[in-house]
Amino acid sequence: MKDNVVIITGASKGIGAELARQLAAKGAKLVLAARGAAELEAVAEECRKAGAPVVTVRADVAEARDCQAVVAGAVLAFGRVDTLVNNAGMSMWARFEEIADVSVLERIMRVNYMGAVYCTSHALRYLRESHGRIVGISSLAGRTGVPTRTGYAASKHAMTGFFDSLRIELAGSGVTVTMVYPGFVATGIRENATGPDGKPIGVSPVREGEVMSAEDCARRIVRAIERREREVVMTARGRMGLWLKLVAPGLVDRIARRAIEQGR
Repeated sequence: MKDNVVIITGASKGIGAELARQLAAKGAKLVLAARGAAELEAVAEECRKAGAPVVTVRADVAEARDCQAVVAGAVLAFGRVDTLVNNAGMSMWARFEEIADVSVLERIMRVNYMGAVYCTSHALRYLRESHGRIVGISSLAGRTGVPTRTGYAASKHAMTGFFDSLRIELAGSGVTVTMVYPGFVATGIRENATGPDGKPIGVSPVREGEVMSAEDCARRIVRAIERREREVVMTARGRMGLWLKLVAPGLVDRIARRAIEQGR
C-alpha cells in the first residue's frame, strides 16, 4: 500500500480511524473524511506523525456534493485515487413496530447505502485510470436479517447488492471490489446509534470487551485490500451462519436473535 492514494470515509473514529492508522504505517497517502472536524483532525495528526501525507475533508456522505468534494480533494492533493474505502455508516437499535416515524430510516439508507453509491460514482473514473480498489465495509447484517436492526440491515443488504452487481460490471477493467462483513466490533461508538425515537440511545447494547477489537478488524481489512479479496466474512460464526442459512434458515434466525440478546 506504499504511496497508494486511499480515501476513507467515516475516518474520525472506530474502524475508519484504525484503518487510517494502519495504512499510514504502510506508507499510504490518505484522504480522510468524516462529519466531526476535530476528531478527524486528531486522527490525521496521528497518521502524519507516522509519516503519511494526509488530507482531511469534512463531509456528510449522505450529501452527494460532499462526496464529490472528498474525491476532488484527493485528486487535487495527490493527482489520483487508488483505493476507495466506503466505511461511513450509522446504526439503529429498535424493533420496527416501536418506531413512531419510519422516516428515520431514510437517514440510515442515505448514509449507509447512498453514501457509498455517491462516493463510488464520483471516484470511479479515477479508479479506472489507476486500476484501483473499491472497498465496502458492510456487516453480517448485510447478509442475513437481524432483530432490532431492520433499517440498518436493509441498508447493508442494499450495499451488498450494489457492490456485487458493480463487481460484475467492472470485470476486466482492472478495478476490484472487496466487500467486508464484520460481526460485532468494539468501536465504542454504538452509543450514537439511533433509537426508536430517532435520537442516539446513549449506551452501547454490545459487550464491547467480549467482541473483536477495532485493531484486529482493521488488520483483516488491510490484508483483504492488499490481496484484492472478493469478500471477507470476519467470524467463524458468521461463515457458519451463511452456510446454515442455506440448509436451516430457521436456526439462523434463532442464532441472530440470541446474538442480539446477548450483545456479542
